[in-house]
Amino acid sequence: MPLIAKRIRIAHAVVLLGTATPIWLATSAIAPQIVRAYTARVDLSIDRLPEENYETLLQRAEAAARAAAQRSFDQDILVTDVSIFISVQNNGAIAPVLELAVTRPQWRNRPDPRRWAKYFKAARSLLYFGENSTSPTATTNQTAK
Repeated sequence: MPLIAKRIRIAHAVVLLGTATPIWLATSAIAPQIVRAYTARVDLSIDRLPEENYETLLQRAEAAARAAAQRSFDQDILVTDVSIFISVQNNGAIAPVLELAVTRPQWRNRPDPRRWAKYFKAARSLLYFGENSTSPTATTNQTAK
């Protein structure tokens, strides 16, 4: 009797494995696993250098955005989208200058931050750049007189 019970157990295991494996393969083929992809969000802040004009500041912001996007894609293979905000500080004023939003295929085809960046036009005046804008210290001195 023990020999028959042993053979029944082996036959039972073979039947279970023989049916479970094809069923698992069929469900995997019909409903594949969900890929866990996500967006990497990076917020960077840079300070204005002395005697730096707005165009040079934008070039530095673009370079920082490019490096952050490349670093985000390189560090994690599951990142499908990158969203980068670059803010600038100038004499105590802080304003967002650009936003870089790009997908991995877009970045792979054309890794140019100027192509994918959105520039905030109000940043120039908020940061006291331009001909018509005055610095906050100049405004304070004029009102004090």
